[in-house]
Amino acid sequence: MRPLTEEETKILFFKLAKYVGKNLTYLVDRPDEPHCFRLHKERVYYVSEAIMRKSVNIARNQLLSLGTCFGKFTKTRKFRLHVTALDYLAQYAKYKVWIKPNGEMPFLYGNHIAKAHIGRITEDTPQYQGVVIYNMADVPIGFGMTARSTAELRKLDPTAVIVFHQADVGEYLRDENTLF
Repeated sequence: MRPLTEEETKILFFKLAKYVGKNLTYLVDRPDEPHCFRLHKERVYYVSEAIMRKSVNIARNQLLSLGTCFGKFTKTRKFRLHVTALDYLAQYAKYKVWIKPNGEMPFLYGNHIAKAHIGRITEDTPQYQGVVIYNMADVPIGFGMTARSTAELRKLDPTAVIVFHQADVGEYLRDENTLF
């Protein structure tokens, strides 16, 4: 396990900023306990510094996971967020979308969100902005990228795709072998 390089940190923060915006500083400068990002086997982990210091005693080949996995770097050096980062994204999200009960299951099966399934959306959400998806009971169930802005949303027909699916809590069951 090693600290991220400057380039890796820039890629990670750029991706996270799409979802949490300026709230990204709350992830790094936490008042309760300092946390950091570490890279292990191409996966980025968010871990408290106290636990990270204790993990130094474990050999790299013996260490499976440490802290919360935020995502992984692909072979082309792009960063892909995992659903395991959803708790932190939901906590600091700038833009949110709530979906109706009839739209939950299609989303949890990996489909995009249509206009007919949207219950509420944060005002002034721009196009291609990262959003956290909630059900109507305010439980975060995934995240995605907006296909249209809220201004365009009002003019579209009910079958138009509004949010592109990126990750959902159903992945814990569908892709449990590749998440960790």
